[in-house]
Amino acid sequence: MDRHPRPFDDVAECVEATLARVGPRIGLALPLGIGKPHAIANEFYRRARRDRSIRLQIFTALSLELPRARSELERRFLAPLVDRVFGDFVPLDYVADLHAGTVPENVEIVEFFLEPGAFLDSPHAQQHYISSNYTHVVRDLMNRGVNVIAQVVAKRAAPGGTEYSLGSNPDLTLELLRRLSARREAGALVVIGAPNRQMPFMHGPAVIGAEQFDFLVEHPRYETDLYSPPNARLSTIDYAIGLHAARLVRDGGTLQLGIGEIGDAVVYALQLRHQRNQEFREIHRLMRTPERFATAPAAIGGDGPFETGLYACTEMFLDGFLELYRAGILRRRVYDDVRVQRLLAAGTVGESVDGDFLRALPAAGFTSPLTRDDFGVLQRLGVFRTECRYDDGRLLGPDGEEVDARLDDPRCVDRMIGTCCGRRLRGGALSHAAFFLGSRGFYAALREMPEDERRLFPMCGVEFTNGIDDEDRALKVAQRAHGRFVNTAMLATLLGAAISDGLADGRVVSGVGGQYNFVAMAHGLPDARSIIAVRSTRDRGGRVTSNLVWNYGHVTIPRHLRDLVVTEYGVADLRGRSDQDVVAAMLNVADSRFQDSLLREAQAAGKISRGYRIPDVHRNNMPRALEEQFLLPRARGLFSDFPFGTDLTREEIVLAEALGTLARRTARPGGKLRAMLASLSQRRIPTRVEPYLERMGLGAPTTGEERRWRRLLARELASMSPVR
Repeated sequence: MDRHPRPFDDVAECVEATLARVGPRIGLALPLGIGKPHAIANEFYRRARRDRSIRLQIFTALSLELPRARSELERRFLAPLVDRVFGDFVPLDYVADLHAGTVPENVEIVEFFLEPGAFLDSPHAQQHYISSNYTHVVRDLMNRGVNVIAQVVAKRAAPGGTEYSLGSNPDLTLELLRRLSARREAGALVVIGAPNRQMPFMHGPAVIGAEQFDFLVEHPRYETDLYSPPNARLSTIDYAIGLHAARLVRDGGTLQLGIGEIGDAVVYALQLRHQRNQEFREIHRLMRTPERFATAPAAIGGDGPFETGLYACTEMFLDGFLELYRAGILRRRVYDDVRVQRLLAAGTVGESVDGDFLRALPAAGFTSPLTRDDFGVLQRLGVFRTECRYDDGRLLGPDGEEVDARLDDPRCVDRMIGTCCGRRLRGGALSHAAFFLGSRGFYAALREMPEDERRLFPMCGVEFTNGIDDEDRALKVAQRAHGRFVNTAMLATLLGAAISDGLADGRVVSGVGGQYNFVAMAHGLPDARSIIAVRSTRDRGGRVTSNLVWNYGHVTIPRHLRDLVVTEYGVADLRGRSDQDVVAAMLNVADSRFQDSLLREAQAAGKISRGYRIPDVHRNNMPRALEEQFLLPRARGLFSDFPFGTDLTREEIVLAEALGTLARRTARPGGKLRAMLASLSQRRIPTRVEPYLERMGLGAPTTGEERRWRRLLARELASMSPVR
């Protein structure tokens, strides 16, 4: 079968050719996140919408969309921002129809991870959602009739011909290509690549040859902007959680982070621990961490700078991992030979190649004299120079000098060092990740990074990053020393279960993704821990409720996998503890406004004694007290709203805060009327708020409605102290 991909410069022609090959029943697999070729997806969807004889099933996850305004004020705020930040990003037509409820009957949109909170009110999205661990998705798709795979790829010229990289999304595509190879050989599968120069060319297993594609759609009009959400504002709560989590990370260990503000806060706290260690310790003193949680965090992790550094094994490659790399924290390299990796993990050898390194190899499992295969492994890792050759138990140096390949003979070892050996190991990785999503600056940093540096961050399949129970188990265990897997939950029960993906009524907020994978892995690896981060409360419509609850109608992580739970008020170490001790530890990190009612529920269930009292040291878990602990560090310039920068302008930062406060205020019963009446009392609009009103197009209102919006927003802005 011809393996030269057929080129197209028009998506309509490509879709027509695909239909001609596989017929009118299309099972279209699209990658999660930014790997989707939106123009191709839209053309398949539009064809199915026009021609009801086509049966289209789209299998994907995280179908991203531009921010949607919920009010006229939000629309005025978002429109210029979206144009500036998202550029010519092409929206997905099926996402708009999911919201409108107009997906045609001959189309199914099947996702295993939804954009968080976006489709709670979409019956189609809720009904066709697949609840599946990330590592099981390919298995679950195999019987669904996938016959088309389409993906955005990176492309480059190489000495052997054109090379392609799956870029942001080797996560599932690599395994799909392997498992569907027979279907492709039979002509029942079409693989479509969409090269885009904005997609960073990532190395590792993500690099594939042109023969992997049947069709390539390539034209400048399809090389549109990748989805790039602006960095989110970090709150005091986020920072406090990050500080507690950073104290649980072990130097020389392994780190995984989930997406979102808390992941960014953990990155910031790790930087603070490493670069400004005295201030890191001081803020913990202000938070009374040593007094409130005397031994657990220090025993599990540490609070000193990172001398050995960390390695990242993570589902998602976050912007923050580049920040850790730049800070000198992400610097522990791992290698793909288990014997060498075990020597490094034990501290028996370092990355320098010397006599001690060679003499340690036999005890690790290398034969003496070396076999051809073992020589090849060591040469690939940089132990032997590329010019060195192997010949029947002897090594031939670049100058023709021969030496027996004996590692148990000191004279041979000395001669190897002088004639055949490199100076340091090469080919190591600082991280392994399965997909990425980030800001425009993050994508640009990856594209512009020198190639040798970019090779330190290989992208691979999710079956590698998210599990250990396969043929690579020994290697993964050796690489993932002291694993710390940090993920976020919406709620947690007092018995240690976590709720991260769905509501009690069954509606899906997002998806389990890889969270269960990493929690299970933490229990399967020696010296590893799962860290579930939960904000202790939430404010919805002006009503504050606890995110720590006695019970809930749905859980993502069951209580038997409970481990470490972190809120802004501290760390609850739950692993291997009895139910009564778990309840007590969870109460210690709950908001004090809810501690008594939670305690009563636990007592009513007989899970803690009637006479139990929450220790006084944990009875002031209040937002105001937390804010006070951050006053001095903030005065020193720490814990800014956007520590890693933002695409928002100064005016937009202030407006976002004002609009958020106004939305919460008007969401309360009678809130809209009270806000409107209060705005009428404002006789004069302060000069200092005029630039913000201009940005909202309310500098010179022409209608009564615009004048009401102007008064409402001006009052909110004027009440902010100060307007920054």
